[in-house]
Amino acid sequence: MSDSPPAERDLLDTAVELAQQAGELTLRWFRRTDLEVDTKSDGSPVTQADRAAERLIRDELARRYPADTVIGEEHPDTAGTSARRWYIDPVDGTKSFTRGVAMYTTLLALSDEHGPAIGVAYSPASGELVAAGRGLGCTYNGTPCAVSETTDLEGAYLTTSGYDYWAEPALQTVARSGVNMRTWGDGYGYVLLASGRVDVMVDPGLSPWDVAPMNVIIPEAGGRITDFAGVELPDQGDVVATNGRLHVDVLSMLAPTR
Repeated sequence: MSDSPPAERDLLDTAVELAQQAGELTLRWFRRTDLEVDTKSDGSPVTQADRAAERLIRDELARRYPADTVIGEEHPDTAGTSARRWYIDPVDGTKSFTRGVAMYTTLLALSDEHGPAIGVAYSPASGELVAAGRGLGCTYNGTPCAVSETTDLEGAYLTTSGYDYWAEPALQTVARSGVNMRTWGDGYGYVLLASGRVDVMVDPGLSPWDVAPMNVIIPEAGGRITDFAGVELPDQGDVVATNGRLHVDVLSMLAPTR
């Protein structure tokens, strides 16, 4: 990413605007007792909030950038003619959302002919927004932010979306390492990592719309993001993001999970 030209700031501003609008829309259904939860073909939940928020972003992107491709979790892909691809996850952490837990996010990302360009993660229930553009740095609620400077696994904070999918040997290794193990997961875990409040985020089984924003946010905040094998800028699958200083040690601990 360092050899590529900076992202266009107006595109970053647009992404922030649309993510905030969509995130605010989800609050209409948040903690509603009459919330309807459907089950998709893969067994995951979906609500009116997911569908409405993605539709809002799609409609605005179609109006502003009709030549761009749009890929999202809840609606069919829209093929474009330009090199730009938008990725939408309207409610990342739908299970949290359906239980009235504030740790869900609205995610929006853009890639172009040079690779990952823009990433936004907005937590509407807590009012926290992390945004980054390639070569433009990373901000938390409009203020420049960076990953932590933690260098020792002992006492570091590792978060994940859950431990039920971890291989038992990896789980035991992490537990013995002295790391503080938490489950502030889904997109919100990356918000915490990029703003220096946790040191490691482990996230298996991601889809492209889950990881696309993080491939901009984490590097621009000074961290590192790879798959469990150490391949940089993964487009899906098993992902680990860290402050960079702990990355090699964390990959070693996760080896049994691979």
